[in-house]
Amino acid sequence: MRQAYPLLLDVSQRSALIVGGGAVAARKARGLLEAGIQRVCCVATEFHRDMPAAVQRLTARFEPGHVQGFDLVFAATNDPQVNDAVVAAARSQGALVNRADSGEGQGDFTVPACWRTEGLTIAVSAEGNPALAARLRDQIAQRIEPLEIEMAHLLRALRPAIQALPSLDTRQRQEIFRDLAGDGAFTALHEAGPAGLRDWLVGRYPVLQALPADFAEL
Repeated sequence: MRQAYPLLLDVSQRSALIVGGGAVAARKARGLLEAGIQRVCCVATEFHRDMPAAVQRLTARFEPGHVQGFDLVFAATNDPQVNDAVVAAARSQGALVNRADSGEGQGDFTVPACWRTEGLTIAVSAEGNPALAARLRDQIAQRIEPLEIEMAHLLRALRPAIQALPSLDTRQRQEIFRDLAGDGAFTALHEAGPAGLRDWLVGRYPVLQALPADFAEL
């Protein structure tokens, strides 16, 4: 597998076409919907029972014109020649394409093994070995503590609120965010909950007194 550049892509304003209607296609559709994609369309002659209801279904054999207007394309059939055609059509339209099988010209991106909860995503790639990636993902996920999940949830609202304070410069914000990932912040959250975390923050950075007394209000 070629070296790849890892990233998390905001798909909330994007659309995706999946070619193929089997279990692999259904799994990719679920992942896209969990990530908040705007629209998913699946082209196939048959659809797996696990295909999400929110997916638009087009009962047909693949034609190159099907890729038009889509940002992401997934070649997920069990026919290498069809997958070749999907990759070629997607690239001709400037769409990013993922190829589920291991054929040549496998596509522009792979989909890592993911675990997600509110505010936290774990993504693991084993360079073409999805079973190993899934094993490592599960091992990492089992080591995540409930307190870490709670902190990730709080930071979804707290980080933008801190970034919006005009009295802070870039250096100060970076220092605050480093502290929020440190032992002191986790101890405060563990011992006294969100209110205790706020008190700890304000004690270190009085300017944060502007934050709501209850982080739930953010």
